[in-house]
Amino acid sequence: MTPALEQKLDRILARAEELRFHLGQGGLSGEAFVKASKELSELEPVEAQVTALRQAETSLADAQALLLDPEMKDLAEAEIAELRAHLPALEHEVRLALLPRDEADARAGILEIRPAAGGDEAGLFAAELFAAYQKYAALQGWRFEVLEYDESELGGIKGAMAEITGRSVFAKLKFESGVHRVQRVPATETQGRIHTSTITVAVLPEAEEVDVAINDSDLRIDVYRASGAGGQHVNKTESAVRITHIPSGIVVAMQEERSQHKNRAKAMKILRSRLYDAQRHAASSTRAADRKSQVGTGDRSERIRTYNFPQGRVTDHRINLTLYKIDRVMQGEMDEIIDALIAEDQAARLAEAE
Repeated sequence: MTPALEQKLDRILARAEELRFHLGQGGLSGEAFVKASKELSELEPVEAQVTALRQAETSLADAQALLLDPEMKDLAEAEIAELRAHLPALEHEVRLALLPRDEADARAGILEIRPAAGGDEAGLFAAELFAAYQKYAALQGWRFEVLEYDESELGGIKGAMAEITGRSVFAKLKFESGVHRVQRVPATETQGRIHTSTITVAVLPEAEEVDVAINDSDLRIDVYRASGAGGQHVNKTESAVRITHIPSGIVVAMQEERSQHKNRAKAMKILRSRLYDAQRHAASSTRAADRKSQVGTGDRSERIRTYNFPQGRVTDHRINLTLYKIDRVMQGEMDEIIDALIAEDQAARLAEAE
């Protein structure tokens, strides 16, 4: 590592100790305590990686010193070989820990899936992929709450949304945004022809009220009777809510709940997240060195993945990854794809930082 990087690591260790001292003294209170606690929690993972690297470097120096002792030489050589093989991985982990963090990575996520091209078949696959994400969330130990599920007559969906909460939800799912393509013989196809359909997936970081300022005067709120599948209350009470954010033109409609109040709360949550996501994209696009890595920008119009059922494969076009395990992927086993996307993004950001 360069001297400048070593100095940076020294400053991180010193700052962590300083924060720990002040918090332990009990002299901080209120906002200062919260701020120091948050900073320390962000530094501690980096501190752990740096400490592991420094300990390995010290062990290597100690082992090299033992080479002068004839009785310890063989043991020292074996330890040196092991440490030298392990050090590059430790240095890599430190560099990853030093990368600027996306503030939204630790947030919950709003998943939205809509059929695009392909008619009924697109709606059927949209329902299947929504279920696959629900299974993936269960495997991760996340909570998956359906916010909207607009079912079509054939068992597909016209659209569906869910709130996903848990550890690092947005960090893992943020690269899922884009156009997903499916190639297969639809159940309605009588001549065995393969059809190609597309659906759109959007994953938004969930926003809090403090993240986005929304003025009541900027909102137009309409209430109406719910339509479609939904139970006995449909078309009897004006429980459905449509909120239009006039400055941005964003419209959110919600009718899943029997309560107008609950529908409004859900619609406001989605609106807030869409506005926050728009702010993030605007901030990113105005940076002088705005980066577009191989994994893409999360643009909803970008075709990112193909699910080819006749060949049993799933291909992510951004990183040229193909897996011949489509059945397992549709059962929620998506870690191999998602981990590869995260690794590619990290590699691109490391290359940019060096």
